[in-house]
Amino acid sequence: MDDPLCSYLDAEGRLVSWPSRRNGRRLQRLALERMAQAFERGRTYTEREANEILRTRHTFGDWAMLRRELVEGGLLGRTSDGSSYWRIANP
Repeated sequence: MDDPLCSYLDAEGRLVSWPSRRNGRRLQRLALERMAQAFERGRTYTEREANEILRTRHTFGDWAMLRRELVEGGLLGRTSDGSSYWRIANP
């Protein structure tokens, strides 16, 4: 089966652009779920560690947007001050 994100990934599987809303929120969700898989369940990450994980999995340089989308999408939790992040179960 074809990967619906294939046109958004480079040869190394990194996200090269953020799917637009025009292409559907579904593709954005798939991209977020792929990003969330890089975080181990049961482990807490500093903001710097979370940024580094996200930096290695995309090429367009907006790890802050990805972090925010992961939290808003219910895939990552974070402390109120944004200093710690963790993977949570998919809703």
